[in-house]
Amino acid sequence: MTYCFSPIGIVHSSFVEKFGIPRQPGLAPAVRARLELLPPYDDPQTLEGLDQCTHLWLQFVFHRPPSDQWRPRVRPPRLGGNKSLGVFATRSPLRPNPIGLSVVKLEGIESPNGKLSLLLSGVDLLDGTPVLDIKPYVPYTDSVPEAENRFAGEAPAWVPVVFTPEAESACRALSDATGQDWRALLQQILQQDPRPQYQKPDPQRRYGMTLKEAEVRWYYEPTAEGEHQLVVTEVIPH
Repeated sequence: MTYCFSPIGIVHSSFVEKFGIPRQPGLAPAVRARLELLPPYDDPQTLEGLDQCTHLWLQFVFHRPPSDQWRPRVRPPRLGGNKSLGVFATRSPLRPNPIGLSVVKLEGIESPNGKLSLLLSGVDLLDGTPVLDIKPYVPYTDSVPEAENRFAGEAPAWVPVVFTPEAESACRALSDATGQDWRALLQQILQQDPRPQYQKPDPQRRYGMTLKEAEVRWYYEPTAEGEHQLVVTEVIPH
């Protein structure tokens, strides 16, 4: 059997490339996005009562997966990218059907230019992501305190993030221009260390990430404890 679905909305976020997107929803609460509902689903009646919910489930399409073919085994970043698991034991986008599921926070509902939209935070979604469905998060049934995942039992350790004076100044200017706290946004994204886990930190190498509003540059610096920290050197507005 074959099924065909039409998106009910499109996500507008700062992420224009896969590199740098939080690996799970909620890990970067400062990340904001807008879900624009498409006709005929942009009828205000579809959202009646949704303002009583703080969090939502979004069912979406991986519209730009790294490959057009699914794989029975994949290499999740959580395991360093050099160990494989069955695809159904991971959240890889390389799935038989490229469908994802995220819990996001509902920040508000608005209609800019007559387009009904949901304001969201804590998203892990690429700009332009098609959304298939919205459902309210129901704490008493969706939260399972005794649940276990032995491959990912705890959140990953954060990498310390520091900013050069030039990067601090650029973040302040972007914050004033956009109303978004850019220092908090970049810190929450970069502390998750978007670098492939199988790569050793190289102080000589320079890394970069493209967001819709700016280019971000950084490098990894050894610390006295024998670890490393991430140093943001440039934030260049578009």
